[in-house]
Amino acid sequence: MEAYPRPVVVFLPWWRIMVIEAQVHQQLREFLRDCGDSSWPHHLTLARLVARALRLGRSALLQVGGLSAYQGDYRLSYLVALLLWPGPAVLVVPDETRQRLLLGDLPRLQERLGLTKPVQVGDRWPESDFTGVLITSPEAWLADRLGEANQFPISIPTLIDDVDHLETWLGTLLTATLTHADWEALGLAYPQHRDLIRDTRVALTFAAFQHPPNPYHCHLLEESDRDRLHRLYQVLTTDGRAEAMPPSWQRFWPSFAEADHLRWFVTDRQSGHITLHCTPVDLAVHREKLWEPQPVVLIGASLDHDAKADIFCQRFGLEDLTCLKFAPDRHNDVVNLYLPDHLPLPNTPQFQGRVHQEIRRLLVCANRPGPALILVNDLPLKGQLAAALAGEFGSRVQVESLDITENSILVSGWEFWHQHRHRLPAPALLIMATLPLPSLEHPLVAGRVAFHKRRRQDWFRLYLFPTAMAEIQRAIAPLRANQGLVALLDTRVHYRSYGQQILEALSPSATTRSLRPDWDLSPNSSPSPR
Repeated sequence: MEAYPRPVVVFLPWWRIMVIEAQVHQQLREFLRDCGDSSWPHHLTLARLVARALRLGRSALLQVGGLSAYQGDYRLSYLVALLLWPGPAVLVVPDETRQRLLLGDLPRLQERLGLTKPVQVGDRWPESDFTGVLITSPEAWLADRLGEANQFPISIPTLIDDVDHLETWLGTLLTATLTHADWEALGLAYPQHRDLIRDTRVALTFAAFQHPPNPYHCHLLEESDRDRLHRLYQVLTTDGRAEAMPPSWQRFWPSFAEADHLRWFVTDRQSGHITLHCTPVDLAVHREKLWEPQPVVLIGASLDHDAKADIFCQRFGLEDLTCLKFAPDRHNDVVNLYLPDHLPLPNTPQFQGRVHQEIRRLLVCANRPGPALILVNDLPLKGQLAAALAGEFGSRVQVESLDITENSILVSGWEFWHQHRHRLPAPALLIMATLPLPSLEHPLVAGRVAFHKRRRQDWFRLYLFPTAMAEIQRAIAPLRANQGLVALLDTRVHYRSYGQQILEALSPSATTRSLRPDWDLSPNSSPSPR
């Protein structure tokens, strides 16, 4: 397919460009006044910042945070800027967000403001003279930038929403995977080396199952495993038949050869098969392909504790951009926060028994309408806690289930909750048994930490702590709608140097450190404010 000319050059009247920010401000203000939709106080600021980024061609990183990020109210602001911008633009959003925009926000704005700018949905640029807004998926846009498809011309201003998931999107695209079927395809492609291929596969499988089972079902490849694969590659490519390599193997070998890549296998003990994976740790190396061809506006909920987002920018290779973090609404975003300081630390033998007693007290005392959510990252603790609670509360207790009622007690890991939270009712009570710091017992976490250590970097500040901060802020966002109760049972917030930053991330909150059996947890109660 013939690629579109690169770059696309659109000549815009100077007077239209100069007044774009004022026009966006005026139109959005009138729209909000007419609709009475002013629950988020930063609509006009966000709209002007996006309009300014479009006018100057300067990239920006905007953190909206709080309840608005969870509900998506802020999207009206950037939609008005994109629709009033006289030139073409690309809007990159996940499928769920796209459906909301197409079925709700966009028709409402177009009807109320009389906007006629064309909007299309697709995985490539419509035609060279298109001057509207193209809505596409993160997978399509990122794959195009990382590859050579040239489906999206350079220089087109691009807005990417929900960039809290950027690492997941990139990880999915950049991870090379070899399955059982890929080994079979390799044997068919190189029948003269079938014995070597079979022996290599058997040796790798045997080595994988020699590792003791762990809750994560994965292990990093050891040096001997890498040597076996390297020898296989050398034999297969010495006869000059590299072009016969199946596509999955052609993708795997370059990634496997890189020094700072994570290489691991996932074991399936029922089938006796393994799956090989390889992915980069340093995502900043792709900055030239991703960010430099066009101005980009990145919008997310909780990307970095700091307003300048230095760690997030370093992680993804973002440079020379405007950064702004919107303050939460201190009236509408308040949660009730319970921070006990009498519990033992999580790394002590007494923690499990005491935390179970505390959770039971919370479930009995917090008699609020709505489900209760207990977030536990420790897999053994999650199972033991669910079993103990089920013995007392019966079928109300569910483990990572989507069949949740107003009376349910959901015991879940953080990953399950973030993946399905939009499909589940907002909890009235959220209990965090421990801080969601990635466990060093997880082989992939250990591999990432080793990557930072090799570079003599602060692996806690650059990886573990930012991950936990983002997890916490995203988890509590739904409870801000009704001033729900959040209980953090990890006493490290009181005794570690990073505790104060975590408490700041939880604000605005009404905080208490004591829980009495007769404590009134109704929405009108007022614990001591922070």
